[in-house]
Amino acid sequence: MRTHLLLALTLAATLPAIAQTPNTLTPAEKAQGWHLLFDGKTSTGWRGDHSPTFPTTGWEVRDGMISVTEHGGEEGGNAGDIITTRKYANFELLVDFRITTGANSGIKYFVDPDLNKGPGSAIGFEYQILDDVNHPDAKKGIAGDRTMASLYDMIPAAKNKPVHPIGQWNTARIVVRGAHGEHWINGVKVVEYDRFTPQFRKLVADSKYHVWPGFGEKHDGYLLLQDHGFPVSFRNIKIRELPATE
Repeated sequence: MRTHLLLALTLAATLPAIAQTPNTLTPAEKAQGWHLLFDGKTSTGWRGDHSPTFPTTGWEVRDGMISVTEHGGEEGGNAGDIITTRKYANFELLVDFRITTGANSGIKYFVDPDLNKGPGSAIGFEYQILDDVNHPDAKKGIAGDRTMASLYDMIPAAKNKPVHPIGQWNTARIVVRGAHGEHWINGVKVVEYDRFTPQFRKLVADSKYHVWPGFGEKHDGYLLLQDHGFPVSFRNIKIRELPATE
């Protein structure tokens, strides 16, 4: 009996942990206040950035993923971005994403869909999703501030960021608490900032966003998944709301 027990304990220690089913919450996550923003089966909770309904083309919900299907490479694409049906202020957001070769996309927050009435993407802070090797946008901007996991066009992600190869899943984490914001990728913090400071407002003034009045000053906004005309998939989209300060 003792031999069998030792064998069982040895196997338990060496076998890999069973992976969590995508688009689900563990009891511990539920207790911590996490909520799913995507159930893996429907588009519930999402709508077009300029429409009360979910796009009928350009996006699909399939195989536990919500995906951009277009190949045109246009910002805002034919389908357009999708946003949550409610706003968020202080939160921790987790999103798994998988890109294709040459892809460009993004996760935006503090989004105001009424700010940009013209073509292109809705305006907000952007966690950049990009194939840094093959997409030309990686070479633009300042000091790499348009590369993967950067605060787009304002703060570059750390150069030692751990990005998984094309076709594999990465996990984005965005934390906003009051004026403080963070970008993480695959468990590593790569961007950190504090808003409402002279330094941050200078970043806005030097960015493409300087033309949008009040950019960076909002205390809440919609969350957005970007259609930039490249096939990109998302899953495990979950959020928990946080107090403004610890």
